[in-house]
Parts: sequence; C-alpha cells; structure tokens
Amino acid sequence: MNTISFLLLRLTIGISFFGHGLVRFPKLQAFSNWMVGSFKQSMLPTSLVMPFSYILPFAEFTIGFLLITGLLTKYALLAGGIVMLLLLFGTTMIESWEAIPSQIIHVVLLAVLLHFLNANSFALDHSFNK
Repeated sequence: MNTISFLLLRLTIGISFFGHGLVRFPKLQAFSNWMVGSFKQSMLPTSLVMPFSYILPFAEFTIGFLLITGLLTKYALLAGGIVMLLLLFGTTMIESWEAIPSQIIHVVLLAVLLHFLNANSFALDHSFNK
C-alpha cells in the first residue's frame, strides 16, 4: 500500500469517527436517552448502556481527531477497533441488523490500516519519529 492510499483510508475512517462524535456533543443528553431507550428490551442493563452512551461521543471524537492528524495512529486504530467491536456487540443485542454492514466496514478499514501501518508517512507520528 502506498502512502497516499494509506492517507486516504486513514482520513476516511478518521472523519467518520470525528463526525460521529462531534455531532453528538450538542445533543448529548438526547443521544444518551435514545441509546438507553434502544436497549430497553435488550439483555444489556441500563447501568452499562447509560455510561457508554456518554463516553461514546468523546471516544469517537478523540479517535477521529487522532486519525485525522496521524497522531498516535496505532493506538487510535486499536481503540477504534475496540469501540467498533463494542458497537457491533450492542447492535446484535438490539437486533439492528441493518447497522452491522457499516460497522464491519469500519472494522475492516481499521484492520487494513493497522496491517499497513508502515505506510503512515503523512502523519504527525512520522514527523515525531524523525
């Protein structure tokens, strides 16, 4: 994978994470209420869903920012993978099957980027390692 391809994929997934987090900040309470409501009939207790619903936008925003800038890229990709796996598990718990393909695409992109991490030239990580 060349460095331009890596940059394009890193920015794509970074913008997705960043945007998901950013748009939820102004409506954090409403987002949390929606998420808790979505999980009412699931096996997951509200005591787990509610804190996750408040942490998720901050995690998405931070992961997205790190990926866009290319700072701590390896750790941002790993964190993004963990977040996506948690979301994938939650999605199965509420049987929201239509959301799964998008989540799997995110995981695949994160895994590809991790695999080709040595192509991460246009990044703050690269600048700091000189």
